[in-house]
Amino acid sequence: MRSWTVLLLAACLAAPGCRRGDERVVGVVPKGANHIFWQSVHAGAVKAAREYGFQVEWNAPAVEIDSKRQIEIVDSMVNRQLAGIVLAPVDRTALVGAVDRAAKAGIPVSIFDSDVDTPNRVAFVATNNEEGGRMGARKLGELLGGKGNVAVIAFMPGSASTMEREHGFADEMRARYPQVTIVATLFGMADRAKSMAVTENVLTAHPDLAGLFADNESSTAGAIQALKSRGLRNVKLVGFDPNEQFVADLKAGWIQAMVAQNPFRMGYESAKAIGMKLRGETPAARVDSGSAMITVDVLEQPAIKELLSPDLASYLSR
Repeated sequence: MRSWTVLLLAACLAAPGCRRGDERVVGVVPKGANHIFWQSVHAGAVKAAREYGFQVEWNAPAVEIDSKRQIEIVDSMVNRQLAGIVLAPVDRTALVGAVDRAAKAGIPVSIFDSDVDTPNRVAFVATNNEEGGRMGARKLGELLGGKGNVAVIAFMPGSASTMEREHGFADEMRARYPQVTIVATLFGMADRAKSMAVTENVLTAHPDLAGLFADNESSTAGAIQALKSRGLRNVKLVGFDPNEQFVADLKAGWIQAMVAQNPFRMGYESAKAIGMKLRGETPAARVDSGSAMITVDVLEQPAIKELLSPDLASYLSR
């Protein structure tokens, strides 16, 4: 019996979450890892980790729609008793069980980017996604002169953040530009090729299409490629989550505007919430990480340049 106790104690001490002081480990689980958005989140989380004295264990599904894999990652972190978990749920209902298991094990969970249908979290840090959709509607309606047919190239069903953008977009468009008709909402399923294909389909089905709203990075990328393949600069596109290529496409006229979130701050604030909790402090229950509308005429503004090109190397190069 004594030998088993020793083995269990040794296993606990070896597990990152059981370490003391500066070696505590907090798991950060985004929806994916490839996009610059998630890299910026990672950098922000590392900044908070340095300030609050813990290490970041970064792990993400290979595909952004893989809720099963995300559950496996969170459950592994719970089983190893990490000090805390920072999570961007792929699906607001599918991840409830994993979050509840963490809370039951005494592991604080901070949610970012997309919400989850459980109160068992210490903080929720995200863009005001409904307002982000409204911003997109206002800009696209303005670009179209208040009339025409448009389509939405969306992320996936069940993703809280993008569903809120779609709702905000549709609601604002109906209220502000009643002569603009949303003819379709199509899902790219976090895949650029799929997003390009569904954009091609809606362009074929509606040859008079005047505008597109793409509510995430992969959908924006696919929509741009579809417009490029047809040489359609006359179809106005408002996207989400700019990257370096999108900025080049903005300058070239393939996209007219982008809603930019602040993923660095999102990562920082959500990891900071865990750091505060571990110190016995009470973090804010909800933090709006902010957003901005990016058009070609604001690219040289210092605040926009910092938002589009955060200093990732200082946090991710080690």
